[in-house]
Amino acid sequence: MGKVIAIAGPTASGKSSLAVKLAGEIDAEIISTDAVQVYKGLDIGSAKVTKEEMCGIKHYMIDEVDPNIDFNVNLFLEKALCYVDEIFKKGKDVIVVGGSMLYTDSLMYDSYDFPKFDENVRKELEDIYKTKGKGFLHSILERIDSESAEKIHENNVKRVIRAIEIYKNTGIKKSEIDRRNNKFRFENTYYYFLNANRQKVYERIDKRVDVMIESGLIEEVEGLLKQGYDERYSSMNSLGYKQIIDYLKGRCSLEEAIYIIKRDTRHFAKRQYTWYNSERRKNVGKISFEDTKDLLDVIKGDIKWS
Repeated sequence: MGKVIAIAGPTASGKSSLAVKLAGEIDAEIISTDAVQVYKGLDIGSAKVTKEEMCGIKHYMIDEVDPNIDFNVNLFLEKALCYVDEIFKKGKDVIVVGGSMLYTDSLMYDSYDFPKFDENVRKELEDIYKTKGKGFLHSILERIDSESAEKIHENNVKRVIRAIEIYKNTGIKKSEIDRRNNKFRFENTYYYFLNANRQKVYERIDKRVDVMIESGLIEEVEGLLKQGYDERYSSMNSLGYKQIIDYLKGRCSLEEAIYIIKRDTRHFAKRQYTWYNSERRKNVGKISFEDTKDLLDVIKGDIKWS
């Protein structure tokens, strides 16, 4: 069996380019764990890796589905496991890279056993949100899983609904699942976290958002709306897309939309740091480096002598 190397890290830390460099040196292919780049047409706002940036390295789980598909971790895991087998059959190694912590961990850890979505439960919870609001929905989570409720803000309606679903479908609290002692799914697994300097990451985030606007993010969203992809779909509620839709529909100014995108992206990066530096993850074979070159040298050394 081949090797599986995961490179995690905050958004705008340089992990995607690092993965491409590593893949070129060890003859590997890449599986993306980005929850937005999986959608076709959501390119600029997701900072989707371009054909040029791929440098001839095959990438999977990018442009996988149309924006009207309600993609989730179950669908991701089903497809990603098939791609791992496909890559192994070629005699190549697998590099896993992307910003979705849940997607990455679902692939890397064997104990991630996600309950199937019950559409009736999902509809019931969405109806509660629409009729009674996010505060009431969050209070349900507080009653059944106060620990998760403390960690998930009421504004993150999607995650609140998911946490309630887990309990309703399994009888097990999400917080209990999070505390499980995870075992790697694959025998030859390497898991690294690019622990880049926070201030530099925040500065790169602000600059990246400006570049997105200059590169045509507004026009990209307008085109998606013309195709019928609007806020009905979870893809269009992604960070960056939701705020531009608000601007286009007159709910805020462009300056306000840009400010919110930058602010919320920095908040997302902060959650990524918290996820990978949490107490429960200290003994998972993770090594942290601030510099991509240093980490690249360490990974190659680990693989060479394993």
